[in-house]
Amino acid sequence: MTDCIKLLPDHVANQIAAGEVVQRPASVVKELLENAIDAKATIIQLVVKDSGKSLIQVIDNGTGMSPTDARLSFERHATSKITTANDLFNLSTKGFRGEALASIGAVAQVELKTKRPADEVGCLIKMEGSKVIDQGVTTCSTGTSVSVKNLFFNIPARRNFLKSDAVEFRHILDEFHRVALAHEQLKFVLTHNNTELFHLPEGNLKQRIVGIFGQKINDKLVPINEDTDLVEVSGFVGKPSHAKRSRSEQFLFVNNRYIKNAYLGHAVENAFEGLLAAPLRPSYFLFLKVDPHSIDINIHPTKTEIKFEDDHSIYAILRAAVKHSLGQYQIAPVLDFDGDVDLGPSYGQMKQGAQAPEVSFDGQFNPFKATQKGSSYTPNKATNPNWEGLYIGLQSSSNSNDDHHLEQFEDRTSSQLAAFDAPEQIQSKCFQLHRKYIVKPLNKGLLFVHQNRAHQRVLYEDILHKLSDSKGHSQQLLFPLTLDLNQREQLALKELKDTLDHIGFQFEGDHDVVLTGIPTMVPESEVGSVLDQLIETANSEISGQHFSQSDLLATALSKSLSVPTGKALSQEEQIDLLDKLFACQAPNVSPDQKPTFSTWSLDDIDQSF
Repeated sequence: MTDCIKLLPDHVANQIAAGEVVQRPASVVKELLENAIDAKATIIQLVVKDSGKSLIQVIDNGTGMSPTDARLSFERHATSKITTANDLFNLSTKGFRGEALASIGAVAQVELKTKRPADEVGCLIKMEGSKVIDQGVTTCSTGTSVSVKNLFFNIPARRNFLKSDAVEFRHILDEFHRVALAHEQLKFVLTHNNTELFHLPEGNLKQRIVGIFGQKINDKLVPINEDTDLVEVSGFVGKPSHAKRSRSEQFLFVNNRYIKNAYLGHAVENAFEGLLAAPLRPSYFLFLKVDPHSIDINIHPTKTEIKFEDDHSIYAILRAAVKHSLGQYQIAPVLDFDGDVDLGPSYGQMKQGAQAPEVSFDGQFNPFKATQKGSSYTPNKATNPNWEGLYIGLQSSSNSNDDHHLEQFEDRTSSQLAAFDAPEQIQSKCFQLHRKYIVKPLNKGLLFVHQNRAHQRVLYEDILHKLSDSKGHSQQLLFPLTLDLNQREQLALKELKDTLDHIGFQFEGDHDVVLTGIPTMVPESEVGSVLDQLIETANSEISGQHFSQSDLLATALSKSLSVPTGKALSQEEQIDLLDKLFACQAPNVSPDQKPTFSTWSLDDIDQSF
């Protein structure tokens, strides 16, 4: 038999390795930005065209490379960051694998220009599919410029799997934000399709956060600063009023490297227990500084996952640090007996001064005019002819025990409700359970309807019908509303603009967006929350899948305008909601594919006795 194991050709091996490192244009942006930082650059420019599919260019003013180093940088496992395996546990640089340029050069057309401060001319290298097609000298500024053109030009299947331009550019923005937040002392510039979107000068962390996410977040940040022997925690968390439905503003860094760690993320969210209700999530920009020997970052090709030596202790410290800051800045209730400011009067009360207490009494009251029989007190009927009215309603309180037992029964059995059948004929009467469920008797059991999800389904189909049939009606705002949006939110709004115009939203301006008209179905008081929900839905990962803008818009509007859990509904409102729900095409699920109702048969009831 002949041997069956063969060595792969270099270009095939490089393409396989590139599949781990270069997954989309944002992966190229991440690697090139990190290389510029490792080169000790102070000014980094990112130029993108067609969401990175046509061009990704990173220009820095770093140390540059010699011709020999420039050529070696495109070889696999060639790096200046480490020399021994022990260096992996004492890393202070972003990159260390030596695979970035080699992987990028295998799936794109790359042009590298680099020059050291002491050199008179620079070096030029052109790569195409792992092959050097040109190498020579060129005139360029000190530093390095890497241009990546026609990504995946030699792998059409990979290029076809890329998402839309809007989705791919949002991923690029995410990578840009992560790098820019971790290095506020550097200047960053982002240009997309010849339009400058970000110009971030060097500054402190809070200035960088405001520069990226807009001025509206400036007064929503609570500082965190905790120093222990194990970990040093610093950064900011957002106030509960700034919570989002998505995780778009959750950033966790370890030794200035962005990481994804659900366990430590849970520590932060757990610190907000009692302050936020699902599905809201807190915003945070937190930096952990630990001993490099206590972590292992060489466990994932993208270097976004880290193993900790003692993650349980870090979890406890991180949670305590966040809770302490929330209490210290009076975001959460706290008793601090060492702090007179928290326990003392407010500034406004101090200015008012002390006030003498007022004493009021009935000067005509005489207790001796009442008669006593035995040990009980009997009012004087002559002085108080309406004394019998004082006892009205006291006898009905004895029935409160029945209500208490009914509540206990409902609590005991509500967790056992499960339903999969459509309801039969509904009776005329219904009632609310904990202002969350609508309960109706059926011919063969009980029907439980989740009022919020049910209303979402009704609104969802109604809005979809209006979007597909005719243009929605708009009402003009007496006072136009100026929207304070960051770049990411502006891009999402532009993506939805045509659909929003169709249902009745009216906007003016490009950078400073002004809302002049709203649909008649949207109350003016709910405009802010509706737009926030629309933008978050557009920015979520679901927008990259095969859903139309109309579907995304209807989902977001139905969530924002639906009856919330906890709102009391009248008998007529409950019946009307159920009638509309079972008139829908898919009444059994909400727009998020969650069940809207369940039934409890008589057999289920009988089995509980």
